[in-house]
Amino acid sequence: MIFNKDTAEKTAELLLQINAIKLNPGNPFTWASGWKSPIYCDNRIILSFPVIRNYIRDEFSKNIEKQFGKPDVIAGVATGAIGIGMLVAESLGLPFVYVRPEPKKHGRLNQIEGFLQKGQNVIVVEDLISTGNSSLLAVEALREAGANVKGMVAIFSYGFKIAEENFKKANVDLYTLGNYENLLHEAVAKKYITEEEQQTLQEWRISPSTWGVEV
Repeated sequence: MIFNKDTAEKTAELLLQINAIKLNPGNPFTWASGWKSPIYCDNRIILSFPVIRNYIRDEFSKNIEKQFGKPDVIAGVATGAIGIGMLVAESLGLPFVYVRPEPKKHGRLNQIEGFLQKGQNVIVVEDLISTGNSSLLAVEALREAGANVKGMVAIFSYGFKIAEENFKKANVDLYTLGNYENLLHEAVAKKYITEEEQQTLQEWRISPSTWGVEV
């Protein structure tokens, strides 16, 4: 669920502007999962643009407080959300921790880096939601450490049905600054893609695991 439509449209505009999101229906990308995709999202590039990263920081900060109330801790999901999560924590004057995909193999064997106490209210910051599996592993680690995860916020979501089901099953409220529908609307309006290419992108979202696979 997006925080609000105006923010979703502005976020889409900014991500397209700096090529954090690339749309190329005619020459699809290949994801690490092996999926063929007409879209590729790398929100880490946001950190290189001060005005845009500050916009993302400020929108997160005000909407987190509005939706969830002020938490005790902000947690970023490694590695993509460490930078923006830290900016949000700084803006809200809160402690920050980050969560690794799995515990370290050496030293203190930490999966959560930073100081976290049992019972603290935590908002998790993520950069991108696809299926939600890796994001929810971070939530699981925080819960196992005794944290009260109030919800998760992300910059952008593809809006896959499987992600919606995964978050519901895990009982985690997810809010995003931007989403797929507003992205496509902005991309057509600003002539990044044609209406025909928009149709291709809509078809991909229905079945991303089989799209572009030759039978």
